[in-house]
Amino acid sequence: MSIFSKVLILFLISFSLMIFVSNETNKLTQNTIESLLKEKYIQVSDELFTYLSDNDKVALNKKLSVLKFETLEDKQHYLKASTVIYNYETALSSINILRHEDDRYMLYMKYLDDEILVVDVSQDENFAKKEFLNYMILADITILIILFLIILKMIYPLRGISKSIKKFGEGDYSLRIKSNSKDEIGKVANTFDSMAANIEELITSRERLLRDIGHELKTPIAKSKIASEMLEDSKYKSILKRALTQIDEMTSELLDLEKLNSNQYTLLLQKFACETLIAESLSKLFIEDETLIDVKIKSDFEIKADLNYLSIALKNLIDNALKYGKEKPVYIVAEDGQVSVKNRGEKLDKPLEFYCEAFTQGDNSRNQVGYGLGLSLVKRILDKHEFKLSYHYDNGFNCFTILF
Repeated sequence: MSIFSKVLILFLISFSLMIFVSNETNKLTQNTIESLLKEKYIQVSDELFTYLSDNDKVALNKKLSVLKFETLEDKQHYLKASTVIYNYETALSSINILRHEDDRYMLYMKYLDDEILVVDVSQDENFAKKEFLNYMILADITILIILFLIILKMIYPLRGISKSIKKFGEGDYSLRIKSNSKDEIGKVANTFDSMAANIEELITSRERLLRDIGHELKTPIAKSKIASEMLEDSKYKSILKRALTQIDEMTSELLDLEKLNSNQYTLLLQKFACETLIAESLSKLFIEDETLIDVKIKSDFEIKADLNYLSIALKNLIDNALKYGKEKPVYIVAEDGQVSVKNRGEKLDKPLEFYCEAFTQGDNSRNQVGYGLGLSLVKRILDKHEFKLSYHYDNGFNCFTILF
């Protein structure tokens, strides 16, 4: 779940709770005021009714003043716009407590033809406090919304930073965020730009160096091969030719590996049969003795990939099997969407991931021909295709399998 989603969910929960609390507080306050006023009106109604029945207006007005009650003259207007919440009637009189549409509470008393409508002035103070509380809650909700918007504004650049970092990781080393913000996120963006510039410079320098070394080595290696053919046959000529071949192969693999590592190579995807892949891989090995390899195609399935690079990967697996196998032939088996290369030999003494790092070899291969680039190149090519490489040891056989 993204940060935006988390913040949005938390905001909606907080906002809903705030609205709920506001409504419940408003209801509770209203009910409390109503209950207190109702109780007060009932308590004073008997005493006021005595003055009303005696028609003692002086004493009634004096008592109203003491109680901080106010007489309302336009009775019909208020009665039409009010709701009765309490009623007590006799044959000659009635007492009613009313709630006006503006939420004010009034006491209406009638005796024969005399009637009076009064209101407790002190209730205005309670309603003022209630209104103030409502304003405070509204202000709190407003602050919550503003805080949410501020957080959104702060985290919004993170989306751009995330996309930029992803593109940078995919090989677009020239990408920069260029944030003008001076907050913490802006500092992160500027730090990334600085780091990206340094990494781009290092990677570019490394790529240029490896390409230059690789290409520069090709010419003297080719000349050395030609010169070695002019030497008389001897064990030294054989050693020299083998060393030159190894250097040539290592240089080619270094260039191929660097091209893949740079993430700047686009695979030339095409559809071809598994049999075509095996044939292409074997052609790159230049094997003169066909008895060294036993090919079994149990099912010829279709593959969509870069034939050149995928054949290099399979060629390297076969080449490793030939170099490090104790017995021949090496078996190549194709079935059910996978190709396996098997050779009889000792079990790998370390996990497969160890051998997929460049220039790493197991202890049991130190006296063998190789330089630890084969599986690294295989792994990189398969990762580029989103294929997988697996290894298991079964009945004396090392089995490397490409899963398509």
